[in-house]
Amino acid sequence: MKNILLIASEAVPFIKTGGLADVVGSLPKCFDKEYYDVRVMIPKYLCIPEKFRSQMQYVTHFYMDLSWRSHYVGILEMEYEGIKFYFIDNEYYFAGPKPYGNIHEDIEKFAFFSKAALSALPSIGFRPDIIHCHDWQTGLIPIFLKDRFRENEFYVNIKSVITIHNLKFQGVWDMKTVKDITGLPNYYFTSDKLEAYGDANYLKGGIVYADAVTTVSETYAEEIKMPFYGEGLDGLMRARTNSLRGIVNGIDYDEFNPETDRFLVRNYNQKNFRKEKVKNKRALQEELGLEQDDHAFMIGMVSRLTDQKGFDLVAYVMDELCQDAVQIVVLGTGEERYENMFRYFDWKYGNKVSANIFYSDAMSHKIYAASDAFLMPSLFEPCGLSQLISLRYGTVPIVRETGGLKDTVQPYNEYESSGIGFSFSNYNAHEMLATIRYAEEIYYDRKREWNKIIDRAMLTDYSWNVSASKYREMYDWLIGY
Repeated sequence: MKNILLIASEAVPFIKTGGLADVVGSLPKCFDKEYYDVRVMIPKYLCIPEKFRSQMQYVTHFYMDLSWRSHYVGILEMEYEGIKFYFIDNEYYFAGPKPYGNIHEDIEKFAFFSKAALSALPSIGFRPDIIHCHDWQTGLIPIFLKDRFRENEFYVNIKSVITIHNLKFQGVWDMKTVKDITGLPNYYFTSDKLEAYGDANYLKGGIVYADAVTTVSETYAEEIKMPFYGEGLDGLMRARTNSLRGIVNGIDYDEFNPETDRFLVRNYNQKNFRKEKVKNKRALQEELGLEQDDHAFMIGMVSRLTDQKGFDLVAYVMDELCQDAVQIVVLGTGEERYENMFRYFDWKYGNKVSANIFYSDAMSHKIYAASDAFLMPSLFEPCGLSQLISLRYGTVPIVRETGGLKDTVQPYNEYESSGIGFSFSNYNAHEMLATIRYAEEIYYDRKREWNKIIDRAMLTDYSWNVSASKYREMYDWLIGY
């Protein structure tokens, strides 16, 4: 039996701010319980819904030194869908209304969490072969394992993996404070370890000390070795090439299933989408006050409205795009200028553009099902989940070739009649517009070809099982089986 412990700052269904939570919550379910005992540990935030908090059972508590203070560490546990979850409790750190706050508070909070998570292991009677850390919040764990904990026999030979979900977030703070908080000796604060550009960097420390490093797509694993995508750590990523691998995230095929989705007016599948999918479009047009037209080319966007997602390109050609026979439906919140940009075009082209500047799970499912195409022109995209969901719903993705978008959306080739979406390579508004118009042309003039693209899209498998087999391979390699 191989013991694996995932330690992270969030996990579905308890707490979620991004794709990280999906990975940590969904991945453990995909391992064969005969050979792998996979468990999860996260903080016990006060903002976890009461229905989960009330099911957690107290295991034990102890006091732990962090730098010069002694802290309470409570451990609770709960089983959810066959997976054991542990929760580290400390109200001083985890009582806020959201999981993350000011970076200077988070730096201390996750130093506490990292040390507490390791300290808790003997008390729960679970000795992992591998600790799988996620993002900067757990970056100190591989360091603590090699420092504080290596004198204790319990921790000898425990391997660590760190997964980078988005290299932009690194957990950076001034060195003096981090030394004070962590109690780590000066030895660790050099440019080949925790120090980066004069500050202490949690993620960098984790990458240096982990036995293996993964990120969430093969292309992103290559991109982050280059200055443009490397966020100042490209040299380190190049140095760790041999230990770095990219594994694309999956999506939950039960939650995102057009055949059973309770949010849809009409359920459909790969066999009957030609007749049934359009009924969702009709219903959404009516709900959002768009022109009722079965044939209008509907483009969906469900996203954070930020620079990273390529909305400056959209802003640049929106007037031109609205001259076409298209409808554009947007859902999301983010930077004020993009929120206002979409509100403005909704006002200007009311029967063609619908700006929904909020977030709703139900509405996102309706957009995935109703749209003909889904636009993701990202500047960078470590993995991206929206394109995987849109493929599942037979909504053709139009993406920029970066990170996970490049790995998961094979572009349409009219000569071979292959591909499951449309893509463009340069970060350029008119290249994007030309690609959207090419998609429109296939949709309007070559409907049979368009339906074949949908057929192929709905047959692709981006469930967690595929990703899990790659993680399995890595775990086995690390343990040496």
